[in-house]
Amino acid sequence: MSLNKRTAKYKIEVNMKRVVVTGLGAVTPVGNTVKEFWDNIVAGKSGAAKITKFDTSKFKTNFAAEVKNFDAEAYIDKKEIKKYDLYTQFAIAASDQAIKDSGLDFTTMPEIERYEVGVIWGSGNGGIGTFEEQLKEYHLGDGTPRFSPYFIPKMIVDIAAGVISIRNKLHGPNYATVSACASSNTAIISAFDSIRLGKANIMVAGGSEAGITESSVGGFNSAHALSKRNDDPETASRPFDVDRDGFVIGEGAGALILEELEHAQKRGAHIYAEIVGGGMAADAYHLTGTPPDGLGASLGISKALADAGITPDKIDYINAHATSTGLGDAGELNGIKKIFGDLPVKISATKSMTGHLLGGAGAIESIISILAIRDGIIPGTINTRNLDPAIPEGLNIVLGKSIHQPVNYVLNNTFGFGGHTATSVFKKYEA
Repeated sequence: MSLNKRTAKYKIEVNMKRVVVTGLGAVTPVGNTVKEFWDNIVAGKSGAAKITKFDTSKFKTNFAAEVKNFDAEAYIDKKEIKKYDLYTQFAIAASDQAIKDSGLDFTTMPEIERYEVGVIWGSGNGGIGTFEEQLKEYHLGDGTPRFSPYFIPKMIVDIAAGVISIRNKLHGPNYATVSACASSNTAIISAFDSIRLGKANIMVAGGSEAGITESSVGGFNSAHALSKRNDDPETASRPFDVDRDGFVIGEGAGALILEELEHAQKRGAHIYAEIVGGGMAADAYHLTGTPPDGLGASLGISKALADAGITPDKIDYINAHATSTGLGDAGELNGIKKIFGDLPVKISATKSMTGHLLGGAGAIESIISILAIRDGIIPGTINTRNLDPAIPEGLNIVLGKSIHQPVNYVLNNTFGFGGHTATSVFKKYEA
């Protein structure tokens, strides 16, 4: 029995509502608005450069994909900024953009309607920068515990979801998802489920990460996960390449406004795309590694397709998780090969440009997936020069420049330490 048939039984057989995307927001290493972000992705621009946040002279890796020229005061009152870790500041900025883009005005929405508007936000590390900063101050002092009263609420992973709801007075489902690098895709799938099962009308969903810190870079270095191509940061992220040597850590946020179709239609909302499926699984293999045969990837993909009620031949484009790590890239492509065989689906790895936003990756890659549908553009994979011979043959990987072709269905893969897998499916909206 095929994997697709075995997982089809998990499809929820209820009268589910249709869910569409009506707003987008982004803060990324290649742009702090959706337009700037997308333009640079299509152009193949790398966001990697030397780290400016701390002295890297004693670190094995001295570069990352930092967010540039971020102005928190454009979104947050100057007196309030100190209350929020950078990961929450990114979340506020991206969600504010998405809400504005959607045309929603929660300040004029009756309170009873805001009971049906929720927030699900993903992050792998939450306020790791705040945690690091506060412990440094404690250990450099005389041992007296002089911690900031904002320490705990700045650090905890759920606080970005809470802050978004507080700022907008949203009373619907509200929580955080933590599944490492699958966190924000998990958030989007969970928000999708909330709406289609009738638990909300509108959801703010996405994720953010601000993990370019000494402890994070040092920890990933010790795990041999980061690229050490210090002499050429812009080409360091090279997914599928035989010479790849690790991922490039990034930071930022992506936000989507998901909305029940009839609710969006009644208010005349602009609809970017429809979300039609989500699949989550575990590879149950290793703390940080992925199985070479791609079991977790194939399970998540198969469940997402079954949930969407489509066969693999419907998918036009796969935004691969593809972080530029040895086992990870090959394992994912083996999983894709299991499901898609020799079908001509296009595959690309946009982390070659953005670096890896960890818990925020799935959200910005969902935005890429949606805009690929809107514009009929599949971004290329930059920096990849020599495909790893371990990669299965017959896969249609888009290398170099972006290509133009009609895109009706996109599949977005994300995987996280601990074996978490999350795959979402977006579709061109049809009334």
